Amino acid sequence: MQVEDDANCFVCGPLNEHGLHAKFDVDVEQQSARCRIIIPAGFQGWQNIVHGGILATLLDEASIYACRSVTVNCVTADLSVRYKKPVKVGDELIVSAQIVEQKKRIFQVAARIEVDGVVHAEAQSRVFKLK
Repeated sequence: MQVEDDANCFVCGPLNEHGLHAKFDVDVEQQSARCRIIIPAGFQGWQNIVHGGILATLLDEASIYACRSVTVNCVTADLSVRYKKPVKVGDELIVSAQIVEQKKRIFQVAARIEVDGVVHAEAQSRVFKLK
């Protein structure tokens, strides 16, 4: 599978006028990624609550960026999200992920979203390294 980055990713693409414009820092030594972001009201579900799909999307993107500490091109094979607390619109989120294990071309990744040091959502994913 061939993939190309055209800077229009919904989560991190600087050219996507409707996107989140998240900026992830990648730590090669820790095989991890981290982002600080505030989600505006346009991405809410219930009043003043960030839509769960947006949270899942952020966890997915953080997992991909953690894998970018090892390789450039990869895709999510599966993602399991656990929501623990609602996230309010306007809260500053810390979205982070770390590779837990690698077997050949499959990465096991743990990701989380925190607000003020409290975990609000977490995910486990398998990410596939493309050739």
